[in-house]
Amino acid sequence: MIVIFASSYDTSAASLAAKWATNNASLLTCDDLSRAGWRHYLGSQDTSTAVISGRVVPVEEIDGVLIRWPGVFSQELTQIDEADRNYVAGEMTAFLISWLTTLNCPVINRPTPLNLTGPAWRSEQWTYAASRLGIPVHTVHRHVSNEANQQPAEDMFSNPAGVTVVGERCFGNVDQDLFRQARALAQAANVSLLKVYFSEPKPGAVFAGTDLIPELTDEVADAVLELLLKS
Repeated sequence: MIVIFASSYDTSAASLAAKWATNNASLLTCDDLSRAGWRHYLGSQDTSTAVISGRVVPVEEIDGVLIRWPGVFSQELTQIDEADRNYVAGEMTAFLISWLTTLNCPVINRPTPLNLTGPAWRSEQWTYAASRLGIPVHTVHRHVSNEANQQPAEDMFSNPAGVTVVGERCFGNVDQDLFRQARALAQAANVSLLKVYFSEPKPGAVFAGTDLIPELTDEVADAVLELLLKS
């Protein structure tokens, strides 16, 4: 079984589960976290169970997990009393961090304490990591003002070129040197799925940002599934 953790409003995740139906793919949403049937025993997956798409399944039957949502948010917990939603959202996220971290199967991306989809790095941290790898970067400036009519900062890169990294593979219509740089940044962040943006598709392009939950084209989705099914 392939499990896709996503928002219950994420239609693209539902479509992906349907695309992977032959691999028994199912959605895991915060609704499932409210249902009876969960058994999480540390160091004992053979006796642990999970609730996936409303069904109780043995954890040992899960072949891989794709995480498409950074946490549980109170706005989705309509089944919980409104006064308790923030607390429950925090508890559910903490549970998922423990559960996903201890799974023996492939998990894309492994959670960190603040983000289920990988490192909760700010723009400055990604820029610093890219710079340490020798990737050209622009200096990041952050300005805070109390003026209510302050205009938002202009986007420095209006049409960036993207590289999607899936394990050791890269996808995008860019120079091969940018593939190498994107792969190196994904490895530095310890993630197996990452979209890296550059100012242009040519050599010497400047780092322009990242996306830990990128859109999955058909070829990227196939590569992700292949990575999930690796034993």
